[in-house]
Amino acid sequence: MTAIITSTTHNTPVNTYNKEFKVRRENAELPLRDCVRHAVDAYFKNLNGHPGEGLYALLLSEIEKPLLESVMQHTGSNQSRSAEVLGISRSTMRKKLKHYQID
Repeated sequence: MTAIITSTTHNTPVNTYNKEFKVRRENAELPLRDCVRHAVDAYFKNLNGHPGEGLYALLLSEIEKPLLESVMQHTGSNQSRSAEVLGISRSTMRKKLKHYQID
């Protein structure tokens, strides 16, 4: 299944806007937060009585790498601009890129 993330609101200037993201899946649009909720609910259902541990780290690792890759693609691999888009420092951006082995 391919997910397409779209913004539903645009305010300017760019670095102070508030966006609600939606993911379009099979002709239905869901806010990104609902997609996360569905995924977490499915995770708990699939535990089959086993304790769930480390969910926060698991969730971050699942979303952070594709987020970084998408932002880097959007900015033409400009690390400074990508850090600005994400609202993190350039050194944090470099650290995350190194961690996920993203060039």
